[in-house]
Amino acid sequence: MIPPVERKAIADLLRREVVPAIGCTEPMAVALCTARARELLDCLPERIDVRLSANILKNAMGVGIPGTGMIGLPIAVALGARIGRSEYGLEVLRDVTPEEVDAARRYLAEDRIAIALKEGAVPTLYVEVECCSGNRRAVAIIADMHTRFVYLSVDDRVLLDLRGDSAAETDGQEVPLTLRRVYDYAVTTPIEELAFIDEARRLNMAAAEFAFQGEYGHSLGRTLRGRRELHVMGDTLFSRILSYTSAACDARMAGAMIPVMSNSGSGNQGIAATVPVAVYAAQTGASEEQTRRALVLSHLTAVYIKQSLGRLSALCGCVVAATGSSCGITYLMGGGYHEITCAVQNMIANLTGMICDGAKPSCALKVSSGVSTAVMSALLAIEGKCVTSVEGIIDDDVDRSIRNLTAIGRDGMAATDRLVLDIMTHKGTGGC
Repeated sequence: MIPPVERKAIADLLRREVVPAIGCTEPMAVALCTARARELLDCLPERIDVRLSANILKNAMGVGIPGTGMIGLPIAVALGARIGRSEYGLEVLRDVTPEEVDAARRYLAEDRIAIALKEGAVPTLYVEVECCSGNRRAVAIIADMHTRFVYLSVDDRVLLDLRGDSAAETDGQEVPLTLRRVYDYAVTTPIEELAFIDEARRLNMAAAEFAFQGEYGHSLGRTLRGRRELHVMGDTLFSRILSYTSAACDARMAGAMIPVMSNSGSGNQGIAATVPVAVYAAQTGASEEQTRRALVLSHLTAVYIKQSLGRLSALCGCVVAATGSSCGITYLMGGGYHEITCAVQNMIANLTGMICDGAKPSCALKVSSGVSTAVMSALLAIEGKCVTSVEGIIDDDVDRSIRNLTAIGRDGMAATDRLVLDIMTHKGTGGC
């Protein structure tokens, strides 16, 4: 069993990384930064200049903004300035109303907002908002984490400046993890200490159920429950895992006004780390203790992988989250640490290289691909089948395999990331 002090450090890490969010976290981070700058200015800005890292811009271009029926950053910035409250964190726009949306549309029509790439070298997650009114000026900067303010100023007064510090230095030393430590924490921690993960199951399953009641995004989740689809796939545990997980993603990417529990700054990662495990547990009659431990194993595995991958990268986050859910499902199938390492190796052998081309409705398709691979990887692991070190980037040591995966996503795919953004910002407007 992990000592109490270390258990507390891991629990604190999970509580920081597994938090509620409304809407896609990248535009919400921009709205949050705008809200804080407007609070410092203490009036509605006459002009707002927004400067972003490429990864933030990429992930905010094509996603729905909750409660607005609109897509993209401009409406998120306008609402952040009008009704955003920074104390809400990633739920910054939860007070939105139809009247405020109309007012924000008029604000946009006055051409008061400018959005651009930040020049020079900046973190992959970087948001800078400057709000001006008359001769007054307020600046807020978020970096490295979606809610981490590193700079605040109003007029000539600097209120906060952490731009030279790392997130680990300012938010507490990053907890060093290995897959073995993740597993030991999940399966040996007193069960009452893991009760906080129940809220992730409640929120993310509710998001899936909500999506089944309407048409959101490409409606992949709802489509998978249709008569034709059930004839092809059957009303099976596997089809339910796919439909519920993609449905929650459908609603979130379309801008439904519902909260989800995120993981490492991503709502889709939170969904993919939660829903497959929760559905499997419910359909197989797992106990509450087994379900909690499986969910913690899933979420903490995703957090562990993101420690070396980084918040935003060219690698689709569903690869990370689905690897977590594969571990959770393997545990629920009766697997121990050996089988869980095999599930991770199988996942890395399959999904490495799936690109992130921004947050958008079609993310549900990628999430469903990740989740289907998660189930296959778990089934193989339980049957004693594991990709070996003579194959591709897999190492005998599972932690080195994870580092191989994250090195490719973080460093090897950097040029891919730039090309994806270039394509996204220069393509035509035609479609099917």
